[in-house]
Amino acid sequence: MAIGGELLDVLACPECKGELTYDEERDILVCNGCKVYYEIRDGIPVLLIDEAKPLEE
Repeated sequence: MAIGGELLDVLACPECKGELTYDEERDILVCNGCKVYYEIRDGIPVLLIDEAKPLEE
């Protein structure tokens, strides 16, 4: 399930309050400021700081 449009406009990183971008290929939300990503489970973004995973460079 794709996340975009108005929903993506209102979502923010719970740590830095920065913009999240949607990676459609991996179905994740990415915070480039914190260099982490948040999973989307069953169509629901899991925006818990403890659940964030580091971006692999």
